[in-house]
Amino acid sequence: MNINKNKKVLVITDVEQELVPILQKTTNIQPENMLTIESYGCIISHPYGDIMRSVIMAIYEENVEDIFVVGTKDRSHRSINLPTQLEKDKIKTLDYLFKNSTPELQGGTLDAWLNGSGNVSENIKKSVEVIRHHALVPLHVKVQGLMIDNNGGVFSIVDPSTSTMV
Repeated sequence: MNINKNKKVLVITDVEQELVPILQKTTNIQPENMLTIESYGCIISHPYGDIMRSVIMAIYEENVEDIFVVGTKDRSHRSINLPTQLEKDKIKTLDYLFKNSTPELQGGTLDAWLNGSGNVSENIKKSVEVIRHHALVPLHVKVQGLMIDNNGGVFSIVDPSTSTMV
């Protein structure tokens, strides 16, 4: 990976602690130049939500020019079982709002908003696309998706323009 090790880099990762050291080793980025945002499933579910606000602030305040959305290949996808936590009527109401209250609630259903697609690669692709196409993200900012294998530290690039990993 060809990255200037003195340049500030933003990394959006799952809440797994092992990813940052693996990424530092893989990219040769100095720890003091790596900013990290942790999110369950590395999902940016809304283009004007809190995570995206932090991304934009990092770009302009820290002069970030490279952004990595990083997921873990081995990660078993956890999902929240809402029917046991909320009444079914409330879920139906929220699903109706997700389907009919665009752009405030995007994602189709409450489950899709909370859990993403269930496929780490697809979640990375969607998050990369949200950042790349955001009106406040300058064109010179490079956004890449990465899938890391925790066992060997091997990574692969997740390209949103294709249906498979490169």
